[in-house]
Amino acid sequence: MLSNVRWCTTNFAIVLLPVRGDLRGPNLPVCHERFLVRRLTSLSVSVYLPFVDAYQQGDQLGAMADRSRRAILTCLAERPRAVGELAAELPISRPAVSQHLKVLKAANLVCERSDGTRRIYRLDPVGVGALRDQLDMFWSRALAGYKDLVEQWTEGEL
Repeated sequence: MLSNVRWCTTNFAIVLLPVRGDLRGPNLPVCHERFLVRRLTSLSVSVYLPFVDAYQQGDQLGAMADRSRRAILTCLAERPRAVGELAAELPISRPAVSQHLKVLKAANLVCERSDGTRRIYRLDPVGVGALRDQLDMFWSRALAGYKDLVEQWTEGEL
């Protein structure tokens, strides 16, 4: 489809826009009937490649996708801890621990309380319970599908 497109440098992006007519110019190096290949500038990046909010409010599975966050949750499962205690136990910096805790808090997996100038983080039982319910649902569906497959196999349908 785009066999006539030549990539000169790495600062080009394919923009999925309907293109009518011949649009050629310094900022529009290649046109195609369905795609427009544009030179990336700070304006075009902000317009055509908007910020994606990867971790939405209450997205427990997405928040647990990161290995460091899972390690933080494992530490917090033992007992509540402050950011400095977590950073001392994990191979990541204190600011990184704070950022991970922010994501985990937005996903309702941890909650915090103030103790003087420190914030003590612990697992949020409501959020962890919701995550467990979600995983139980996936597990139940997988087992039901496996049961149906075994029944079909024993009946000779496969």
